[in-house]
Amino acid sequence: MTGQIRQLDQRHLWHPFTQQRDWEDSEAPVIERAEGTDLVASDGRRYIDGVSSLWCNVHGHHHPGIDAAVREQLDRVAHTTMLGLTHAPATQLAERLAGIAPPGLERVFYSDSGSTATEIAIKMAFQYFQQQPGEEARRRTSFVSLRDGYHGDTLGAVSVGGIDLFHGAYGPLLFGARQVTAGDVGELEAVLAEHGAEVAAMIVEPLVQGAAGIRVQPPGYLRAVRELCDRHGVLLICDEVATGFGRTGTMFACEQERVAPDFLCLGKGLTGGYLPLAATLTTERVYEGFLGEHEEFRTFFHGHTFTGNPLACAAGIASLEAFEREQTLLRLQPKIRLLGERLGEIAAMPEVAEVRGRGFMVGIDLGEHDPALRLGHRVTLEARERGAIIRPLGDTVVLMPPLAISKSELARLASITAEAIAAAQTSAYGAAPRLKAAARTLESVPAAKAA
Repeated sequence: MTGQIRQLDQRHLWHPFTQQRDWEDSEAPVIERAEGTDLVASDGRRYIDGVSSLWCNVHGHHHPGIDAAVREQLDRVAHTTMLGLTHAPATQLAERLAGIAPPGLERVFYSDSGSTATEIAIKMAFQYFQQQPGEEARRRTSFVSLRDGYHGDTLGAVSVGGIDLFHGAYGPLLFGARQVTAGDVGELEAVLAEHGAEVAAMIVEPLVQGAAGIRVQPPGYLRAVRELCDRHGVLLICDEVATGFGRTGTMFACEQERVAPDFLCLGKGLTGGYLPLAATLTTERVYEGFLGEHEEFRTFFHGHTFTGNPLACAAGIASLEAFEREQTLLRLQPKIRLLGERLGEIAAMPEVAEVRGRGFMVGIDLGEHDPALRLGHRVTLEARERGAIIRPLGDTVVLMPPLAISKSELARLASITAEAIAAAQTSAYGAAPRLKAAARTLESVPAAKAA
């Protein structure tokens, strides 16, 4: 059966972020089921889900509370449109999200992925100013974003992205944005001083830039961004698709600097990693900018077939209930400390250039290597042989386990990663370890509030 599935895969599927020529020669595990923080392959082998199934699983797989909520909703209705209709799970989840979000974020617009959540925020910010009275407001048609930023793969999200490897090919299709360096307050201040009157919004991944290789911003930077945006009348979009739902140690990363954005983009962990669902939260001020008579056409003309899908919303409610019932954020703190200790040991390895992280978002930088060596990829293969699934961003190895992982499994994941790094280095270069290429750092995480 495993062989048949692989044949069908190679005959018909096109995998994301994957060079298919390499894939055709691979024998990746065929995942059949999952339990807790383990993925179980069709041959019976178990793997620690070291990247939370692409940064989205929160409470582990096959969680009884979320399973039950989805089954119960399935007995009612699996899907109904929200065009001209509403339903309980969407309204109840919206109420809960508004209750845990930073102050002022009262309105919830659902979509189906993190990319669409940011796309919606971009379009809302643009249209908001176009519908304000006066020429001055309608001049606000541009955006500011961070270099090496990543906000998804739809064209609006790519336009404010900043990773050339992902986005460079699509330059002629994009509207572009003024980019600044994360952490450089002076550069942002200068850009807004010159162009602030033309800017509708600035978009940031708060505290950590994920796809850039887990790049951590200096303390106080997000707070400074908020203050500069306020000074220049610019709306602030916080993309917490990756950083939200406990990844950095608090429910949302922007809490750590007491920042309330004008838009909060959520996805990934919103349903505990169960079903595709995203949300864009915004303020009453923005919402009211779209109110008017029908013939004024101030409506936000945007939507998705599966907007507010009842099954996904039921999973989202159950996930938030699990946060409260299981005290997920409180129980996460000692695990963050344990991970920091183990990462300190990894940072001391001669094969490692730098360790970056915040909470349960970790990047282990192996330094600069010939891309043809694919050192990061070699590490993932070695880890897989030892019983863990991890993924690289180039030659940065990413660890992002489910928040529910036990201390013992977390320690095992760190040990597997260290062994895999050493083995990959040997296979690439031989027995002589490569010298360190950069300083080693590891950011610590402030104590999180209980859920």
